Amino acid sequence: MVCSSVATAQTMQGFSIQEISDSVFARMQGKSFPAHCTVKRSDLRYLQVLHVDADGETHRGEMVCNKAIAEDLLEIFQELYRQRYPIERMRLIDDYDADDERSMQDNNSSSFCYRVVEGSTKLSKHAQGMAVDVNTLYNPCVRKRKDGTVLVQPSTAKRYTNRSRKFPYKIVEGDLMFRLFTERGFQWGGHWKSLKDYQHFEK
Repeated sequence: MVCSSVATAQTMQGFSIQEISDSVFARMQGKSFPAHCTVKRSDLRYLQVLHVDADGETHRGEMVCNKAIAEDLLEIFQELYRQRYPIERMRLIDDYDADDERSMQDNNSSSFCYRVVEGSTKLSKHAQGMAVDVNTLYNPCVRKRKDGTVLVQPSTAKRYTNRSRKFPYKIVEGDLMFRLFTERGFQWGGHWKSLKDYQHFEK
């Protein structure tokens, strides 16, 4: 187990799990952590990781998630970094004022955000910090409405709904991202029947 700001012995340099510090919590309050949030701050963890983009450039990323999946995510992102699997951006969704659409349009990868599922009153798995969205612009959520129209999120991602096309940052069944998450018991939104959420992994 990881406690306080001490990482596991096998953690690579540049990767860490910490409790939510006062400075991180200040960034979250009123945004991903609204006043009515029922999740305890103590149940969340702050991750710092390294990742490479499609040009091979290394970046420092950060993410808040539930403590129950923190070690899973740290190990997954360590292996993705080792294998040079591209992730363009990983910033707290609070940098986008917890606006999921803005975050997705920027191809940002994130986890915790206390919000409901689009078009419902049900809390999202993101509200518990038990879901992760990765490379969100290129792996949109595609939902067919009852009237036959199609909702694509983010709204700028319609060109990436054709999964037969080749483009950067695409997550497909069987690739390294898919394998690392599903081997640890995560479900992939690309397998769902009622909608396709290609960016989404949840536990």
